[in-house]
Amino acid sequence: MGVIPEVSLVGSGHRMPVIGMGTSSYPPADLETAKAAILEAIRAGYRHFDTAFAYRSEQPLGEAIAEALRLGLVKSRDELFITTKLWASFADRDQVVPAIKLSLKNLGLEYVDLYLIHWPIRLTEHISKTPVPAELVVPLDIKSVWESMEECQNLGLTKAIGVSNFSCKKLQEMLSFAKIPPAVNQVEMNPLWQQKQLREFCKAKGIHITAYSPLGANGTKWGDNRVVESDVLLEIAKARGKTTAQVSLRWVYEQGVSLVTKSFNKQRMRENLEIFDWSLTEEESNKISQLPQRKGVNLVDVLGPHPLVLELEAEV
Repeated sequence: MGVIPEVSLVGSGHRMPVIGMGTSSYPPADLETAKAAILEAIRAGYRHFDTAFAYRSEQPLGEAIAEALRLGLVKSRDELFITTKLWASFADRDQVVPAIKLSLKNLGLEYVDLYLIHWPIRLTEHISKTPVPAELVVPLDIKSVWESMEECQNLGLTKAIGVSNFSCKKLQEMLSFAKIPPAVNQVEMNPLWQQKQLREFCKAKGIHITAYSPLGANGTKWGDNRVVESDVLLEIAKARGKTTAQVSLRWVYEQGVSLVTKSFNKQRMRENLEIFDWSLTEEESNKISQLPQRKGVNLVDVLGPHPLVLELEAEV
């Protein structure tokens, strides 16, 4: 495996590897399983790891980083790029800085490389199960929360800040007052949910897109196998001697975005990195661009069909 390319993030110049290892699993993996998988990923060559308070994977990631340093798999913390996210129940002006400090404590780190607002909503209390009562779901005060995100960067608690699951409309609102523009918008993107309009908007505004569920989140509560078992992708994979996952990941990468892919399987973990020494033909790319589109991750499925949630879904 060669060197993983990097992108430079707006607002900080901080560099991010274009492929990251996701740590969200459903049901959540136990601490030792997650830690072992992350160590294996570091051995395989991953240097970018994506976590979130809501995934409950900050602690195993932090322990894996400490172990990797002890074992000499990485020489210093600076070799790694760590992303975590502000959960919706902390999405309030006064809770943002305490929330990132809690995540840093979980991770055992002094700073993260990227801190994202997880969803463009606020939950008025912590939740232990979903769906949630409608009265707990309230609009996000983007301006005051973003000011607190900027404070996190100014305090050195994170090198860069961004958002996740934000529509063009929400980004436009944020850009009207942001002193530090969002460096990243992490969204669902794969050959069957290509996000063309959002990609064009973000490119014009200098916001980098990171794709989650680039393989359709197969094996999770919210995902399915429609990407990895797509006939078009299977046909291309067969012709090229690649896996359908590699074809999908390569297509995502060729759109000028970075990606977060999750596998705790040692072989697939390595295969997912083998996408940089070949490219799709124009004909193959055209076939993929014509695939029928359907969103996989819906906030309605998580929180319930509440008016505010439906309004957010209608924006994307």
